[in-house]
Amino acid sequence: MNRSDRVGDLSEADVLRLQRRTLRTVVFSQVLGGAGLAAGITVGALLAQELLGGESYAGLPVGVFTLGSALAAFLVGRLTQRLGRRPGLGFGFAAGGLGALGVVVAAAMGSVPLFFAALFVYGAGTATNLQARYAGADLAKPERRGTAISIAMVSTTLGAVAGPNLVEPLSGLALNLGLPALTGPFLLAGAAYLAAGAVLLSMLRPDPFLVARQLSARADTGKQDAGATAARPGAGAYVGATVMVLTQIVMVAIMTMTPVHMRAHDHGMGAVGLVIGLHIGAMYLPSLLTGVLVDRIGRTPMAIAAGGTLLAAGIVAALAPGDSLFMLIVALILLGLGWNFGLISGTSLVVDATVPANRARTQGSIDVLIALAGASGGAMSGMVVAASSFEMLSLGGGILALVLIPVLLWARASRQTGN
Repeated sequence: MNRSDRVGDLSEADVLRLQRRTLRTVVFSQVLGGAGLAAGITVGALLAQELLGGESYAGLPVGVFTLGSALAAFLVGRLTQRLGRRPGLGFGFAAGGLGALGVVVAAAMGSVPLFFAALFVYGAGTATNLQARYAGADLAKPERRGTAISIAMVSTTLGAVAGPNLVEPLSGLALNLGLPALTGPFLLAGAAYLAAGAVLLSMLRPDPFLVARQLSARADTGKQDAGATAARPGAGAYVGATVMVLTQIVMVAIMTMTPVHMRAHDHGMGAVGLVIGLHIGAMYLPSLLTGVLVDRIGRTPMAIAAGGTLLAAGIVAALAPGDSLFMLIVALILLGLGWNFGLISGTSLVVDATVPANRARTQGSIDVLIALAGASGGAMSGMVVAASSFEMLSLGGGILALVLIPVLLWARASRQTGN
């Protein structure tokens, strides 16, 4: 353990100062990380169409890089549990940056195997960007965890919204460098992810997870059940995982095929970038308000709101005329907002149900499930559209989101009865 990570005798005021410093560092890194994650969402499907041809393969890039994010989530979680947030998150962002640059090389060479291999590695950046939200909650008080998570997430907005809206100038930059136009966003992603990793490795000191673990161990000294508490997470972790998995499937499936659906109805790349940019903004920008609501109203009511909002998104997307930019914007904003509700409420449930002795490992495992859910949604979305339509995909996703409501009501009833 690094000497700077030893806590000594920290007062409550010292811990509060460390939490504020941690949040500032996470905010800085997430602004950069947000710019990196937007590339695959915005142009990944279109780049696959150019390399492979055919709409049926358009969902594969999101599926591949989301599958890569599953492995990265597992590795980052295990590395964090052993060594702390700083090496875990730093490693993840560095891998994502190298993967993004690999996509550029693959597209320039016209190499399909290298393209998918690089996308797989690029997925590490997506996983790390999500895992960084946990760093914001490591030292937060229980009644402030939702807000702390939301601060980490909202800082992603600047880069994530800017990325899609820079598609056209980045495409021009790529062409000037002799590269395929659609590789421009991946050039930005490579630089952004590498910079985010450097920020965390150099500035996340002392490591919030290691400090939280030491504080927990000190508080548990002499407790008979300390070992049992650390053995496995509480039931709330499983409920939170269910919320995040279902919201991820619905969001990724509809989002993945939106650019393809728009191009099929003669929308330009500027319009595609606008819709995806606003969607990503809705995923992250409301986070501060969502975090406050999660802390004050409760985790379960906000998770139920996620299911209702995703249903509304699916219905609007299904009913929207293909040439209606406004209706597609409304649908994708609702889609992002529903995901936001689900991720923050689900994450809070997980943090509440874990302790530092099992927290990072549990968080990594749950994020593996989230990534696999996204990979499934992304990979199957193109096949569903090819076999039926974008409208059927959207409506089916909205209906799937309703599964959240009975699961949450059952979990709350079980807690109340003590079962």
